[in-house]
Amino acid sequence: MDEYVKTAEPVSSHLLAEKKGLNVSTATIRNEMQALTDGGYLCQPHTSAGRVPTDKGYRFFVDGSFRRVGRGNGGRSEGGFPTRNWVEEITRFLAEECDSLALGYSVSDKIFWKEGWQDIFEEPEFEEPGLAAAFAKMIEDFEENIDEVMMPKIQVYIGKENPFSKIYDFSIITSGFDGGVFAILGPKRMSYDKNINLMQKI
Repeated sequence: MDEYVKTAEPVSSHLLAEKKGLNVSTATIRNEMQALTDGGYLCQPHTSAGRVPTDKGYRFFVDGSFRRVGRGNGGRSEGGFPTRNWVEEITRFLAEECDSLALGYSVSDKIFWKEGWQDIFEEPEFEEPGLAAAFAKMIEDFEENIDEVMMPKIQVYIGKENPFSKIYDFSIITSGFDGGVFAILGPKRMSYDKNINLMQKI
């Protein structure tokens, strides 16, 4: 998983043996990867390519992240809703740290802040024609359903788990707080451990 997150390239048994220093043969690694493919955790984009995670594989990884760091509770503000400056600053902080698109929403102001457009469109996934437009449509669908995501715990929606849109190429991490919600949106090949930890911090 980590190797694919870094490179956006299918991971082969040879690459794993070389980079991870595994004390087993490439044939053994291939057999294990085939078992994970048969179980629905990996897929092979092309016959001669390595493997990439499926939605089920990402979900297994994310559930492991929650077991390690906990799901956490949403933020609570003292003395009323947070100020719009605070929401804007936290949104900017998330964008600077996560290399994805960060979104903040304030209920009292009915305003969305979105930061990180430049970084997100530099991701290799967006070289595919039409994916940038699909991402924009997914964000629009998400915003239209924002009232449904202001839950007090960190939530992760991977690909087809997204209940707000019929566009399934991306993932969303949300964390509600008193007066709004923060979200990280990007390709499914995002760094879930890092982004979940960021949501824990805020």
